[in-house]
Amino acid sequence: MQRLHHGRRYLSPGRLNLGHFSSVGLVLGTLFFALSLTPSLVPRPLLAQGVVSGLCFSAGYAIGVSLGGLWHYLRLPEPRGIARRAITAIAALTCTLLAALFLWQASGWQNSIRLLMGMEPAHGTRGISIAAITLALFAGFTLLAGAFRRTYRLLANRVFSFLPRRLAVVVGSIAALALFWLLIEGVALSSALRVADRTYAQLDDFMQDDLAPPDDLGRAGSEASLISWEALGSRGRRFVTQGPSGEQIGAFLGEPAIDPLRVYVGLNAADTPQQRAELALAELVRAGGFERSILVLATPTGRGWIDPGAQNTIEYLARGDIATVAAQYSYLPSHLSLIAEGEYGVESARALFIAIYRYWSNLADNERPALYLFGLSLGALNSDRSFDFYDIIEDPFDGALWAGPPFRSDTWRSATAGRDPGSPAWLPTFRGGSVIRFMNQRDGYAGYPRDWGDFRIVFLQYASDPIVFFDPAAFWREPAWMRSPRGPDVSPALRWYPVVTMLQLLADLATGGAPPGHGHELAAEHYIDAWRALVEPDGWSDEEIERLKRLFIDARQMAPDT
Repeated sequence: MQRLHHGRRYLSPGRLNLGHFSSVGLVLGTLFFALSLTPSLVPRPLLAQGVVSGLCFSAGYAIGVSLGGLWHYLRLPEPRGIARRAITAIAALTCTLLAALFLWQASGWQNSIRLLMGMEPAHGTRGISIAAITLALFAGFTLLAGAFRRTYRLLANRVFSFLPRRLAVVVGSIAALALFWLLIEGVALSSALRVADRTYAQLDDFMQDDLAPPDDLGRAGSEASLISWEALGSRGRRFVTQGPSGEQIGAFLGEPAIDPLRVYVGLNAADTPQQRAELALAELVRAGGFERSILVLATPTGRGWIDPGAQNTIEYLARGDIATVAAQYSYLPSHLSLIAEGEYGVESARALFIAIYRYWSNLADNERPALYLFGLSLGALNSDRSFDFYDIIEDPFDGALWAGPPFRSDTWRSATAGRDPGSPAWLPTFRGGSVIRFMNQRDGYAGYPRDWGDFRIVFLQYASDPIVFFDPAAFWREPAWMRSPRGPDVSPALRWYPVVTMLQLLADLATGGAPPGHGHELAAEHYIDAWRALVEPDGWSDEEIERLKRLFIDARQMAPDT
């Protein structure tokens, strides 16, 4: 609507009319809503399904409005009168029936994933709840769009008196976008990150009542340690005290074993990544870490967590003759850490790698441990970026195990894109497996055309892991991992739909929902296979490996639900 003022036409701020919606938008939104109920990589709980359905409905509506506006702008013929009402009614009825049919089938689609992952089937889709969440999200986006429209018109009118109308519209749109971006990114997001930072900082400083400083003076956090008990942080205190002892390992093996050595530097132990790295090195030297047979440089996740399933299993396989060193770079969850301080994690991982590798590489070959890198999720991403191949080409370390590598991981992306012809994207073979090998629950451990060299990299990943296989390009094209043959825990009912599939994967990435051994939940028994292939520890028969797997499976099943 426009109004006259002193002979000029001004854009009217208008009112947000919730009773007037685009027919094309509603039809396309309903179609997207129906498609959002189809399966993706992991089972979706009610809230996640409601959110992804709301996002899909809103996206479909926005696209429909845009297409309708473009059609009108191009002055293409439009149906009118009875013809328009008939077409709209038929389309609305078709989409409503389609949505009802898809709601009826949604439970079966979700159960197709659950059965592949060994989960109990769910009964009912709670369609009313999903529809309520969808409508609530759509109403929120509608109000936000109305506020943007009013802001844009108000700003455009400010410059309308001295600029041509078309230019005023452009200037008003840019100004409104800038204002909304400032409010969202500069105010809302920054405030949320500050609140999260304070909250997780307090959790990291929390002193657990069930933990006490170690009595062994050779361990980190003891009275003789260079790293105080307080400076370990909450995650570090659990890490250095809750691993298997030499006595436990020896009891399982039926032979004497020594205590594994763990060194951890908390975020508050020193001011800079370089200082924390030097402190970790000094503590590792003091405790005799370079005198062990194996040395693991572990990069934690965003909150400073190192997966016990990975750590405990390699300590058993090494018979306790192993040292592990890690440095915390954040206390935020991985997704927040990546947003707020992504480069800081890389800087910290690189500082620790440089300090450890420099000391290690100056030792004689027969007087130094085998050196391996480890990282899970964001830890894998930062570990991958902690070194350059030119840094190590003259004296490479022994290898790396990167579990659940995020889709942004450089080495993973390069190897997957350059995979050998005929190998699937969810379990590639790269250059015959001479350096890099991909492994999952049951495959990737044998059958390579080339021998594995002295420098080895393992990517342990599940085909159903949305952290690994999220792809922004799924917005407009089918991801390669969706092509036949499918991964062992990917539903055959999964289909690609423009826009919708990307939003489904985004919801999978944010919510998870898979049991151990699927999705982004790495299982200890699969770590055992990956570590065994990478390290090739002596003295382990297939029967003993199966017995070790059973030890960890039983421990997981006996653990209380959290």
